[in-house]
Amino acid sequence: MKRIVLSALLLAAPMLAQTPPNERITKLVVLQNVDPQAIGGLVGRFGVEYSTANGQMKSMVISGSPEKVAAAEAAIKQLDVAPKNIDLTVYFVVGGDQANLEGGAVPQEIRDVITQLKGTFTFKEYKMLDVLTLRTRAGSGADTSGILNTGNPPKMSRFSIRNATVSEDGTTIRIDRMHAGLRIPVVLPGGKGVEYTESGIDQDVDVKEGQKVVVGRSSLEGPQKALFLILTAHVIQ
Repeated sequence: MKRIVLSALLLAAPMLAQTPPNERITKLVVLQNVDPQAIGGLVGRFGVEYSTANGQMKSMVISGSPEKVAAAEAAIKQLDVAPKNIDLTVYFVVGGDQANLEGGAVPQEIRDVITQLKGTFTFKEYKMLDVLTLRTRAGSGADTSGILNTGNPPKMSRFSIRNATVSEDGTTIRIDRMHAGLRIPVVLPGGKGVEYTESGIDQDVDVKEGQKVVVGRSSLEGPQKALFLILTAHVIQ
């Protein structure tokens, strides 16, 4: 029995020598995309010490046991990925019964949606007032606007979001605080200036990648005329 124990100790001796107790290593990790200060708290959960100079240097120093440093490096690699770009397009479509309805022809890419609207609403005509497109990084906001006519003052369109994120499987885009609508000038009595009225929507939206969806309806000049907002979203790899 003594010989067996001695043999086991002799076999284990090289392994013990290879992993000194309380060994600590220090590594410099260079990041490509994320702010090191933004992920520092999460990295620290792996039992390592870390330090960052500032977000602009895109680097952090981590210290700890080899096993914990390796785990922290693996986590950093998963976090340090480029954010996806998102293309958002909103179509401003007006529906009404007037023969001289304002706007142009509805483009081919949304005619299937107009067919669905005709099955739900009784408007005889549908015209497109404007189309606005945003490209933004996931996790960021953006806004854009357009001018619809040459009047003085002009009627304007606007499209903005506070934030947009992509689901892990890339099939769903969540848009926070989306605003899409028209700014319509109203001349004050006696020509004493101009005020703008807003017509549109403000809401959070979930939309499937590539799907065309009606995200809002707003009255224009009473119930005989309505503004429809059709949204489509694409993830750019």
